[in-house]
Amino acid sequence: MAMSNTTVQPPHTQSPDTSALDYFKSAISDEIRYVSEQKAAGRGIVGFYCEFTPRDLILAADAVPICLCGTSQNTISHAETLLPANLCPMIKSSFGYALTGGCPLLNDSDLLVAETTCDGKKKMYEVLSRDKNMHVLELTQKPDEERAFKHWLAEVEEMKEKLEQTFQLKITEQKLRDAIKAMNEERRLILAIQELGKHKPSIVSGYEVAQTRYRVAGFYQHMEQMENFLTMAQERIAQGYQAAPIHAPRILLTGCPTGHGTEKLIEIIEECGGVVVVQEACSGIKGVYEEVSEQGDPLEAIARKHFNIPCSCMTPNKKREEMLKTLARDYQADAVIDLVWQACHTYNVESVLLHDFVRNELGLPYMKVETDYSSSDREQLKVRVQTLLELTQ
Repeated sequence: MAMSNTTVQPPHTQSPDTSALDYFKSAISDEIRYVSEQKAAGRGIVGFYCEFTPRDLILAADAVPICLCGTSQNTISHAETLLPANLCPMIKSSFGYALTGGCPLLNDSDLLVAETTCDGKKKMYEVLSRDKNMHVLELTQKPDEERAFKHWLAEVEEMKEKLEQTFQLKITEQKLRDAIKAMNEERRLILAIQELGKHKPSIVSGYEVAQTRYRVAGFYQHMEQMENFLTMAQERIAQGYQAAPIHAPRILLTGCPTGHGTEKLIEIIEECGGVVVVQEACSGIKGVYEEVSEQGDPLEAIARKHFNIPCSCMTPNKKREEMLKTLARDYQADAVIDLVWQACHTYNVESVLLHDFVRNELGLPYMKVETDYSSSDREQLKVRVQTLLELTQ
């Protein structure tokens, strides 16, 4: 049965209040205001570029953690005046903001925390450090070796010292425990939203869930609006609302992270009649799948949780396969689509292993999509996605 080129209109009653969804779509303005106010009040501002950076530790320093990963096509051309064109769009977009000065959140940052997850980012950070106060976490990438974790723990301890030096304060054990508790509460809310995709028929679309991701952690308004989003979902259940027909192909999206402005593939999947029920990437469920333990040594607990993130930079990355197996079962996935940003070599090469795992172990259709932030390949991707969705019928 051929899939339509247009958005499939599911049977549903009128959608309940969507004010929480509207809030997240334009939350950047509230974040800019909040960060500016906090900086004026004397709080430190710490930007970072990866899920491996512990927000808990930044909060324990009474600073504001901000994810600065670039998701705009508009800044890429500026970055290409210095960086190679054949580079991951996320790296170029992030660096482009630094060149143009167009990101108030970056401009307000007192410290940038970076990490050695890939060679492109690592060298970009060196260029960025000419103008920015930078601290680099060296991520050891053998997740099954305890000596690798011990090195990572030492890196996290060094980050703690850097925060103490930068902001002239002492991060006590109690501050660490309080920050862990606060971030775990935030992670639970994010996870609860991600788990809405388990419902069948779907009560939220993948695009709607993707909109709820934000840049500033520890911001009370985000917490309130996530609660409101979950309330909206419960109202949808009560009203019998369906975000997609019950037989719509359920897609597990894995691979590189997306963000506001880079949801192209999610949009295409749902325009073609599918529904993204879960996104495994660090912009989806990966970063909140595990909490920081509130028992034992708090700094070691922070380091352990982040070291367990199954990123493609890890070798071997068996935890990613374990997570995908669980997600495919719990979310009743009909197919897996693997998003790879162009020039992201770790995800691109790992897709060879993932293809075999999904086909042979999970018994599901699999498709790798290698693309960038532009819309130039949108129609071509629609044809490919439609073909995959037909295989699930």
